[in-house]
Amino acid sequence: MEEKKSKSQVKREMTALQKLGEQLAGLTEDQIRKIELPEELREALLFAKTMRKHEALRRQMQYIGTLMRDIDPEPVERAIDTALHGHRVQQRVFQQVEEWRDELLKGDDAILEELMGRFPAADHQHLRQLTLNARKEIVQNKPPKSSRTLFRYLRALLDEEERPSAEHFHP
Repeated sequence: MEEKKSKSQVKREMTALQKLGEQLAGLTEDQIRKIELPEELREALLFAKTMRKHEALRRQMQYIGTLMRDIDPEPVERAIDTALHGHRVQQRVFQQVEEWRDELLKGDDAILEELMGRFPAADHQHLRQLTLNARKEIVQNKPPKSSRTLFRYLRALLDEEERPSAEHFHP
């Protein structure tokens, strides 16, 4: 037998779903389109972004809250979290790759060995050559073409490493 929820509990749950809908409405149109949602809910969210009058927006939010009752909120919460915090993760990745490249350009061959150990599938000869070419560019005061190529290569290695783990967490 199921326990019957009190009116207060039902109201708290509905309010929580409406707040989740408000968070969804706060995302950009592009972010909303990327989240897997029922079409009716997606359209309601996109329509809410066009509204300017407070009372109309309030009613639309209530409607969105009603539509939210029919979906599982957990994937939506994860998608919102990813949308809001994904930028910070991208910044950290960018900073890590920049740090590796800068260490390589300074002549730190220990970081080169560390990277080869971390990325065994990488083309080690290509990585060494990019590093040497980038160092030469600095000495010869040339534009940083090889340095940029090295950065892109390191970024691709890190992206390849992250892809399988991301699939592991989101089957």
